[in-house]
Amino acid sequence: MKKVKDENSELHIMDYGSGPAVILIHGWPLSSKSWEYQITHLVDNGYRVIAYDRKGFGQSATPWDGYSFDELADDLNQLILDLKIDKCTLVGFSMGGGEVIRYLSKYGSKHVSQAVLVSSIIPLVKQHADNPEGVPQKDLNQILQKLKTDRLAFLKDFHQGFYNYTDKNPTVHPAQLDFDFSISSQAAAHATIKAAQAWMDTDFRAECKKIDVPVLIIHGDADQTVPIATAGDQAHQLIKNSIYKVYKKAPHGLNITHKDDLNKDLLQFLSHSK
Repeated sequence: MKKVKDENSELHIMDYGSGPAVILIHGWPLSSKSWEYQITHLVDNGYRVIAYDRKGFGQSATPWDGYSFDELADDLNQLILDLKIDKCTLVGFSMGGGEVIRYLSKYGSKHVSQAVLVSSIIPLVKQHADNPEGVPQKDLNQILQKLKTDRLAFLKDFHQGFYNYTDKNPTVHPAQLDFDFSISSQAAAHATIKAAQAWMDTDFRAECKKIDVPVLIIHGDADQTVPIATAGDQAHQLIKNSIYKVYKKAPHGLNITHKDDLNKDLLQFLSHSK
C-alpha cells in the first residue's frame, strides 16, 4: 500500500504487478475495493494495476473541500507524477469516468495511451432541454436531501438499485450488498454529498469532443442508476475514437454481475498498449 500526498489530500493506493500500467478509478460512493475482480485478473495477466481511493472515500484523507472534477483530476495527475508513470490506461467506473475525461481535457494525453469508461456518468447526468433523457433536477434534489437527512437509509436502497436487485430477482448475493454498504457508509458524509453534487452538475459534452486517445465505452442496457441513453449512447457519439460495447440486461454494477465479460473486454482492449 502507498500514499500519495499533496497539499490538500493523501490518497490510499494499491499498486500491484508489473507491466503496462492500468489506473482504476472507482465509482461513487464506493472505494478501490470495488475493483476486486478486475485487479486480480489484470495482475495475473501481466499488468501493473494501480487502484486508489478518491479522497473522502475508502482509506484516503477526508478534507472538507476539493471534490470538484478539476480538483479530483489534480489528484490523479499528482498520483501519475509521484508514481513516475510514463504511459498508462485510465479506467473509470461511473463517477470515475469524470476524472478520466477531466484529466485528459486538462492535462492532455502525454501520460495516457488509452482509456476505458465503464457504466460511466459521461457525458451528462442532469436533464436539460438538449438532454431530455437526463435525470430531472427534482430527483437530484431528493437524492441530496436524503444524503443530508438519512444517508444510511439512502445507501441501503441505492446499492440494491446498483444491481437491479429485488427479492424476486437477486442479481447478486446479499453479501455483496452488505459489502458495498460497509464501504459507502464509512465514506465521509460531506465528501459523499459534495462528490454527488459534482457528478450531478458537471457537463462533459464539450470535453468529450477533444479526447485524442482511443476509448472503450462499456454500458449495460438495463442500467437504472446511469441510464444508457444519457450516458453510453451519447458518449460514443461525442468521443470520435471510441469503441462501444453494450451489455445486454446488465445493471450499473456490471463489474460484479458481468465481471467475466468485463475482464475479457478489458484484456482485449489493453493488449493494444503492450
